[in-house]
Amino acid sequence: MALTVFKKPEAMSKNITHYCPGCTHGVIHRLVAEALDELGLRERTVGIAPVGCAVLAYNYFTVDFQEAAHGRAPAMATGLKRTRPDLIVFTYQGDGDLASIGTAEIIHAANRGEKITVIFVNNAIYGMTGGQLAPTTMPGQVTTTSPQGRNVAEMGYPLRVADMLATLRTPAYIARTAVHTPQMVVQAKQCIKRAFDYQARGVCFSLVEVLSTCPTNWGIAPVESTAWLEQNMAPYFPIREYKRPEEA
Repeated sequence: MALTVFKKPEAMSKNITHYCPGCTHGVIHRLVAEALDELGLRERTVGIAPVGCAVLAYNYFTVDFQEAAHGRAPAMATGLKRTRPDLIVFTYQGDGDLASIGTAEIIHAANRGEKITVIFVNNAIYGMTGGQLAPTTMPGQVTTTSPQGRNVAEMGYPLRVADMLATLRTPAYIARTAVHTPQMVVQAKQCIKRAFDYQARGVCFSLVEVLSTCPTNWGIAPVESTAWLEQNMAPYFPIREYKRPEEA
């Protein structure tokens, strides 16, 4: 009998994703699904889809999903979790959704210590709407709304969401990882699984920020995009665990 060592997670559907070639949303989806399977949480999980590239995330998981207005996923997750504390509730959000229109939502959800899990995908640009400047766009990075590159004197510096939330007094699990190399994928899986485990045990709010590539809107090949992330994003957005609840 052949031994299966690699298979599709039960928490993932068979649907082919709409993501662009080289985009790492699909990798992150799989890591979330694997974590849910391994922790035995799939049957009681509800995801919140954002407005952005992952707006159709509900097509790719075999768990219940809700669609939130732009930036409001933490508010919807709060309502679900407070109404049904037995559920495992997670939001899946990009940098435009979470760090721009949803900035207040994520800060206050974390500050209240809502027992939810947030998967925050940071690809330094607005993806779905055509490559505009995002709160996480790098200094000097060219976008459709910053054709000369991000001028920090006029536009400010990129927001470090994980760093900001880690300053809150409320106990939480806050981490930043990436998925541009196999080693980082393994580390990202560990952080995502830890975040869901904290929720399953009723411990704290959790956010895992994941550095991701966007070859289409960066205007470079997929292989080049992984190098660009390593050279430009990783130094500015340090990859590390920022906060654990036991440290509060």
